[in-house]
Amino acid sequence: MIEDIIQLGRIKLNVMHSIKEGREAVLFLHFSGGNLHMWNGILPQFAERYSIIAPDFRGHGKSDKPQTGYHIDDMAQDLYLLLRELQVGRCHVVGSSMGAEIGLSLAAAHPELVQSLILEGALSNEFGEYGLFNGTAEEIEQKKKIMEAELAERQERVFTSKAEYVAEERTALEQEGLWNEHFQPFYENSLQQLEDGRFTYCYLNRVRTEYIQKFWDLKFEAYYRQVECPVLFLPSEAEWANERVRSSLDHFAGLVKQAEIERIADSIHAYVWLLQPAEAGQMVLQFISRHSVSG
Repeated sequence: MIEDIIQLGRIKLNVMHSIKEGREAVLFLHFSGGNLHMWNGILPQFAERYSIIAPDFRGHGKSDKPQTGYHIDDMAQDLYLLLRELQVGRCHVVGSSMGAEIGLSLAAAHPELVQSLILEGALSNEFGEYGLFNGTAEEIEQKKKIMEAELAERQERVFTSKAEYVAEERTALEQEGLWNEHFQPFYENSLQQLEDGRFTYCYLNRVRTEYIQKFWDLKFEAYYRQVECPVLFLPSEAEWANERVRSSLDHFAGLVKQAEIERIADSIHAYVWLLQPAEAGQMVLQFISRHSVSG
């Protein structure tokens, strides 16, 4: 498997890929603030049967971080160009959190490209009838102002070394009984080096802020109405227990021609791929195999 930088117009994306003629392709899309190494425990399960594509989105990992362009539609367009560059005419898409949103955008804009869609995310909007918060227009605007103030308070931390950062994250996860070997490479690739030799997050505040503010106005129902492929929804335990998420998920599932909902016991949103790679990978493999050309 190759990891390299691919030029796509004005944007360069870091991509791990293994394209083999005659094999169906699977596109893996990481969560917000993540990087392609979150899939390290997943990809070996697919390597013998499928071509694999796992990018760092713009603003993430080793990919370019332009000043703007962090709507999910912008990042889905990057993927469209990436698939063209790799000469992949059709693929299965596996998305986690923000990656699910971007995968949904890709499937809505280019239904001919997406053979099946696995969504561990895009289960509810932020605001409105199918959102986590509903209210009058004035109440929604006031809520946005509060959330904007919270975004502005976030500080970009600086670390003397990657080891310092990884140790800090490891300690926190060990206290919760969650640490495993898959987190090490993920966190090592979550930092970028500054000119003075120190390190900070790859996921810069300006990137995070633009993405989140544009996320607030998304109406996923408009995207789902354009999807033509089978969809597998993978809600976490907390999402399944949330009545508003369950309600929006039921509505979204009803908008697509073929939908399935599966649950992985004790799953945590986004981190399920790192914490339970065997269970999550096998669930995806089974779904994809049912919707492969070869059957």
